[in-house]
Amino acid sequence: MSRTENAQKPHDRMAAYLESDMAAVNTLIRERMASKHAPRIPEVTAHLVDAGGKRLRPMLTLATAHLCGYDGPFHINLAATVEFIHTATLLHDDVVDESGQRRGRPTANLLWDNKSSVLVGDYLFSRSFQLMVETGSLRVLDILANASATIAEGEVLQLTASQNLATTEEIYLQVVRGKTAALFSAATEVGGVIAGAPDDQVAALYEYGDALGVAFQIVDDLLDFQGDAGVIGKNIGDDFRERKLTMPLIKAVAKADAEERAFWVRTIEKGKQEESDLQHAIDLLHKHAALIDTSVVARAEAARAKAALAPLPAHPVKDMLVDLADYVVERIN
Repeated sequence: MSRTENAQKPHDRMAAYLESDMAAVNTLIRERMASKHAPRIPEVTAHLVDAGGKRLRPMLTLATAHLCGYDGPFHINLAATVEFIHTATLLHDDVVDESGQRRGRPTANLLWDNKSSVLVGDYLFSRSFQLMVETGSLRVLDILANASATIAEGEVLQLTASQNLATTEEIYLQVVRGKTAALFSAATEVGGVIAGAPDDQVAALYEYGDALGVAFQIVDDLLDFQGDAGVIGKNIGDDFRERKLTMPLIKAVAKADAEERAFWVRTIEKGKQEESDLQHAIDLLHKHAALIDTSVVARAEAARAKAALAPLPAHPVKDMLVDLADYVVERIN
């Protein structure tokens, strides 16, 4: 590998390695997001699809299929399926969260309306099921259908847990496994399944995706308090303003004295926030080492992801997957 390749981010190296497959995925996505009768559908979908996201989840499906020696056509279907499920959940999430920005651009619900976002999201879910059925694999259908249900379950759990100071790290991780890790693990698992990989390798790919997804979300929640708005594509402190009880906050609340707990009750449970509250919240996170402790958990998940790959054969993609797990947590350095 050249020095230039070494300098590339792992998802960029993966994108270059999978360039022809990703082109086929993008073509299929554009074909299937079209609608003869409702032009609003491709308008809304294209706004998100063209937003410059890394396409990490569909790349994971393509990568794991290659890693397991697949040479058929259906990994393209599955990668497009994964991206449609992801895009549908983003459309729904932005409505639920009343978000105005994603990936540095106005959200679809802001540019159009909530009804359009919800209904186009529903359309993409339907398209995703059409794509996965075309593979003819009942096992693939089972994995992705379960992932879709788990994602919705995680979002509903977050509604009840995110503003409740009694929420534990265990419940938080259950939310994360639902809303984020479920699609990561499904994306990696179906790549092995469509390739006909042995059960131990399929289980390893599931474990990798689960750990990577958990690490990814924990880091995302961490960056909400210490990231760069221009890099992460959203405003610093959005989770705090939306009263989401993420791991850094849970750790700080657990160590809070009576005065600090009253602050958390007012700002998170009651939603009575003042302009200076975000900085005070960040100060409390530093006081109780909540950001450092959260980064330790994220790094442990990245290590779990790398360890999970042990049963997989030597392959350039395997090296990229290892590097990807490292890169996810390097974002918090």
